[in-house]
Amino acid sequence: MNSDNGRNQITIRSFFLGILFTMLATFMAHYARRLNTTSMAIDHMPVAAISLFFVLMVFLYILASIIKRPLGLSSSELLIIYMMSFIGCTVTTVGTGYLLPIMAAPTYYATPVNEWGKYILPHIKSWLIPQDKEAVRQFFEGLPKGGSIPWMVWIKPLLCWLPFLMSLYMVMISIPIIMRKQWIEKERLQFPLAQLPLEMVKKEKKGNVLVYSFFHNKVMWLGFAIPFVISVFVGLHHYFHAIPAPSYSLETAISTFRNTQTLWFRISFPVIGFLYLVNLDIAFSLWFFALIFHALSGWFKITGISSPENLGLYGSTDPIFNHLGTGALIVFVLYGLWMARAHLKEVFRKAFTGDPSIDDSSELLSYRTAVTTSILGIVFMVIWLTFSGLSPIIAFLFVILALIIFLGITRIVIEAGVPTLISPGIATPQIISSVGTSVLGSSGLVSSAFTYAYSADIRTFVMSAVSTSLRIVEGIRKRRRLIFWAMLSAVLVALVTSFWLQLHLVYTYGGINFNRWLYVTGPQLPFNLVKEKMLHPTGINGLGWGLKTIGGGLIAGLMFMRGMFLWWPFHPIGFVIGSTTWIQRLWFSIFIAWLLKYLILKYGGPKIYKNARPFFLGLILGQYTVAGLWLIVDLITAHTGNWIFWI
Repeated sequence: MNSDNGRNQITIRSFFLGILFTMLATFMAHYARRLNTTSMAIDHMPVAAISLFFVLMVFLYILASIIKRPLGLSSSELLIIYMMSFIGCTVTTVGTGYLLPIMAAPTYYATPVNEWGKYILPHIKSWLIPQDKEAVRQFFEGLPKGGSIPWMVWIKPLLCWLPFLMSLYMVMISIPIIMRKQWIEKERLQFPLAQLPLEMVKKEKKGNVLVYSFFHNKVMWLGFAIPFVISVFVGLHHYFHAIPAPSYSLETAISTFRNTQTLWFRISFPVIGFLYLVNLDIAFSLWFFALIFHALSGWFKITGISSPENLGLYGSTDPIFNHLGTGALIVFVLYGLWMARAHLKEVFRKAFTGDPSIDDSSELLSYRTAVTTSILGIVFMVIWLTFSGLSPIIAFLFVILALIIFLGITRIVIEAGVPTLISPGIATPQIISSVGTSVLGSSGLVSSAFTYAYSADIRTFVMSAVSTSLRIVEGIRKRRRLIFWAMLSAVLVALVTSFWLQLHLVYTYGGINFNRWLYVTGPQLPFNLVKEKMLHPTGINGLGWGLKTIGGGLIAGLMFMRGMFLWWPFHPIGFVIGSTTWIQRLWFSIFIAWLLKYLILKYGGPKIYKNARPFFLGLILGQYTVAGLWLIVDLITAHTGNWIFWI
């Protein structure tokens, strides 16, 4: 990284600009939900962070061209700004986006038909949810004319939730810091999602002036133009139906296996761009196993093989694949920790004995602080969940399984680069399936429904963003410990801004007029599921345990083969997530990226591959930028439903 006159460090102005951009990204995320348009902060690479960073870079580029001299912000400062808005985006979704509707849902959606008043409400701790029924109704339906937002109704439950959320986020920041050296220096993982911002801040000398070389690359602008122009017409068609345009989803489908299955063919420009940066074996395995699971699912349906268990809609929707993938993910994580055992041994030795031979000065936190924070955070979360209604053992099992899932998906994101990614299974239904409903009891089941706010639809979360950010700021060598405080500040600013803005918007316009999944369908799912479990209790699911064991065994076999034979083409990541919803929808885009990269390397060689790289980065930047620009247009015109980009 260019040191930019020695400012290879975090500075006061980059910190405050990072705060500003975090707030702007939060505003974009919430107003996108208000307008029911393209999600700005829902994926592992959020639209808001990239589009805002592009606007900043273009402004600096134009200004530098006008004044013909270097500008004030260094590359390191720019990356700090991006990092903070990037991490802040995850909080607007998992921190508040799901939490507030789930807190309000039991009171608002309880009816004589669903009998939540009998099965759900009596088992909810009063401090978990707002108690004023009228305030909750107005949360979903909006205030009457002249009404005021009932801030005080929300103060108590939010203050009760805040320590848990901060404990979760501190653990999610500490674990990647512990693993940084293993992932970046020893294993040299690729971190595809970090490549675009790193390329955007690179400088080269033109004459006597340092310029951002990325924006001088014509190949990049060609890639940029393709999704940009298409999405311009998609947006114009929303306003003027006479203008022809393709569907925003750019996908078609065919029926397979006697019309029991749907095979999707979707073109996602960001996915094509990111997967071009990924190892060929990983890209191949992703689309290959997606088709294998598609074929298996079709065969199961034709032959009548199925599981009657209801694990909900998150992860792999087929319970068989849900258990299979969860077992594979657990072993995948445990194998990764085993491979990192030498590094982890050093970490714990430094943390508990202070061994001076182990240097942790380049880490954002000392190993002692990171390990202590992780342990204390886990202990606090277990205690908090126990007070919410879970037994201490179930609370501990939930926290550990949830963290394993978070760590596994984080590892897959930083290695496979799929920006839209979820786990094959989530912690809560897997715990219920594994131990039976009687162990949790009615109070535990209802308490477990609230865990969906931060552990279910994990298309983005803090651990993933922090891990990618560690690669982004890897070149910043001075005052590195301050980067941790920038991360933590981004989390806090995003939390406070999100709580305030979300309550302001929903009480002004009514939550049911926002994104339907976040405010109508999603908040009801966990409570409907636990009510079903209460009405139809289940014991230990032996089949689920068996499938998880098989999944773990298969992934162990894949990892063994990959470790023993260099020619082995199947990467275990493909098996772990091949059955998940988004991989099933995105396999064709992954296939396109794999095929293009394979052909370019085979017939053009490494030089052509490197020269083509800006084109694929342009595909990503063009799609995210145009989505952000259309949000601004929609805000000005107050139009709703203008979806430019989905996944």
